[in-house]
Amino acid sequence: MQEDIKTLRLAIDRIDRQIAELLEHRMDVVSGIYEYKKSKGLPILDRSREAQKIESLRELFRAETYPYGAQCFQGVMDACRSFQEKKLADEEKPARYGLLGRKLGHSFSPYLHRKFGGYEYALFEREPEQLEDFLKNGGFTAINVTIPYKKAVLPYLDEVSETAKRIGSVNCVVRRADGTLYGDNSDYFGLKYSIEKHNIDLQGKKVIILGDGGAAAMVRVLAADLGAARVVTISRHGEDNYDNLEKNRDADVIINTTPVGMFPENGVSVVDPAYFTNCKVVIDLIFNPAKTKLLLLAEQAGMLAVGGLEMLTAQAARACEVFTNATIAREKIDEVYDDIAARTTSIILIGMPGSGKSSVARAIGSLTGREVVDSDVEIEKRTGRTPKEIILADGEDAFRKIETEVLADLTKQPGILLSCGGGVVVRPENEALLKQNGRIYYQKRPLENLAVAGRPLSEQQSVQLLFAKRRALYEAFADATVDNVTTIEEAAQTIVDLHF
Repeated sequence: MQEDIKTLRLAIDRIDRQIAELLEHRMDVVSGIYEYKKSKGLPILDRSREAQKIESLRELFRAETYPYGAQCFQGVMDACRSFQEKKLADEEKPARYGLLGRKLGHSFSPYLHRKFGGYEYALFEREPEQLEDFLKNGGFTAINVTIPYKKAVLPYLDEVSETAKRIGSVNCVVRRADGTLYGDNSDYFGLKYSIEKHNIDLQGKKVIILGDGGAAAMVRVLAADLGAARVVTISRHGEDNYDNLEKNRDADVIINTTPVGMFPENGVSVVDPAYFTNCKVVIDLIFNPAKTKLLLLAEQAGMLAVGGLEMLTAQAARACEVFTNATIAREKIDEVYDDIAARTTSIILIGMPGSGKSSVARAIGSLTGREVVDSDVEIEKRTGRTPKEIILADGEDAFRKIETEVLADLTKQPGILLSCGGGVVVRPENEALLKQNGRIYYQKRPLENLAVAGRPLSEQQSVQLLFAKRRALYEAFADATVDNVTTIEEAAQTIVDLHF
């Protein structure tokens, strides 16, 4: 009986995790509705719709559970209304916290700062000629600073931390009670956290830094503090450059501070780490994509490859401490990193045609709130032809080329739920595309249970022969294998449990 209770409690924990995930997704959608209504001048709150929504839920519940379900959903409605009311109230006063930069695009920082500090966090895009006025009259309490202003803000600061002085740049600015501006550098803490988490030892090592911007200055200081025997900066026009890499082929550690390979210019690398004969560790400060071409090449060469999301998370925690004078435990940093990594890592399904990938993807979508993207459906949208029509008219090679082009676009987006066509593994270049932001789940099903109708390659040759050609490729691509031998729902739940 005790084991039964334990199993039931684990089931409750899993369900609670799913509910929390779905509520977070609902809040994101509510925020989108809020922004749409605001842009159109529509009333933000609509209590009559709330009542209609509660009544419409009757069909989703048994008669005996509906009152409790209605109570639960009323609580959700109340929470979402409070969320919208707070956004309305916050917009009536200047944003107190945020990120200052020139072109910010999509940023993970608002989410991280809400997790660590519980405050709203805005994005302040400013041109260089607006910088002085913003710093003097912006009305902010504290901000992070990113490209291209980490050094440009220095003349406007009244005091900077010793760490920031040594580095020569800041990424945190606090407006103190007397109106003076204080600068600090939390990137130093963020990278140090990442290095320590992976047990990377720089003592006595030769470290090469790719790039010579503000981030490179921080890395040079940190590498020296951690005991590196030699730190070399590789730049386009410096003494050590990309035309004479042979001078530094004996490097032990590579740290990339350039934007090469960053979204949306995915899939390129400034160097091939395999060229460096002693190299065991490659760190890339880029966090989008999660795995740049540089990191994927490093993994192929058997090196430890570390992306920038851990550093981003830890520096946000440190920035929050600077902003609020709070102390954030390392365990909290680990927890928030695990959360954002799961959220931003795509779920990628591969497997034989007819193995149920699309059905399992839909079930995962129901469990997680993620929208399902089907590569074959996307190909049809973009070409006006089904995969079967393309293969029969133009041949498999022509279809595979189109498939890779579509995947190159789809997989740039982090946090998607992607069901791939059965032959996605036949092109080696697709592996890097899928892995740059995703975790790949190989869905297995007994061959006798595979659906064949409507799948031209399965119809043209035996399923056994097709599987023999692809089996090793599925296994090589996959990060995890899931047997779809029971129900669609169970297979979906297994993947959700593995992913989150």
